[in-house]
Amino acid sequence: MMENEIDRELLEKIADLVGKPVGAFNIRKDSGCDGRQSTEHIEITSRTDGKSGIDIRVKDGTVGETCHIPVIITKSGVEEMVYNDFYIGEDCDVNIVAGCGIHNCGAETSRHDGVHTFHVGKHSKVKYTEKHYGEGDGKGGRVMNPETVVYLEEGASIQMETVQIRGIDSTKRNTKIVCGKDAEAIVTERLLTHGDQVAESDMEIVLDGENAKGRVISRSVAQDRSSQVFYPRMVGNAQCFGHVQCDSIIMGEAKIKSIPAITANCTEAQLVHEAAIGKIAGDQLLKLETLGLTEEEAEDCILKGFLA
Repeated sequence: MMENEIDRELLEKIADLVGKPVGAFNIRKDSGCDGRQSTEHIEITSRTDGKSGIDIRVKDGTVGETCHIPVIITKSGVEEMVYNDFYIGEDCDVNIVAGCGIHNCGAETSRHDGVHTFHVGKHSKVKYTEKHYGEGDGKGGRVMNPETVVYLEEGASIQMETVQIRGIDSTKRNTKIVCGKDAEAIVTERLLTHGDQVAESDMEIVLDGENAKGRVISRSVAQDRSSQVFYPRMVGNAQCFGHVQCDSIIMGEAKIKSIPAITANCTEAQLVHEAAIGKIAGDQLLKLETLGLTEEEAEDCILKGFLA
């Protein structure tokens, strides 16, 4: 596990891991298991239905535990499809740390497609973090296509943070969350593209139960000739509240398309959406430059603050 410097650097970038994880974990490397550990309250097992992936079961009442399930690819030409299912019991409060890092120094495309399905029990809280990162000086592509499906029972909540740091040539993200009565979903999406990279995000939050709440905050930066498409949707089927916010900075010859949508199927649904795309303001750059920063340093400072 974490045999070399590349492994260690990837795991630190995508999962903040330094050394052996504490608690439950499953580290996947180049389509194989590179380390696994269950705890008294969190059990991780291989799937038994013939699909590649794992099942994670969290016992009722589990509080304060973290489960790490990062994926790293360090060989050129590795392509995989992985299915991970999470079964969160009732009255839990847990952190799930995922993420995928690809180091490709070869000529073939390396690709990770993953489907994460969450079943979150009554009154449970889940914080889910997923970071994506690519590196390597090879001509082979670095491709990631994550799909996340979440079912929240009564009073349950998920706080989901997805981050694309840099280095991913192509990504298509599909997210669907279904909220039951008094359930809440908060999704924060941060994305950076550069070069000729392309990124698509298709997201649907369905507020099925009475007093369900949903919030989507999407922030992105598109540089060079990269392109991005965002399609976040909020659907209200009961008395509920939903808010979708998309903010993007566009630079160089990049292209961004943002298409937020709200659908109310109940007179008591309250739904709001907003979207903004623009360049870095000149007065912001000027102010930082007067403090001694170069134009490049000022630009980098603004982008880091925007995506923080």
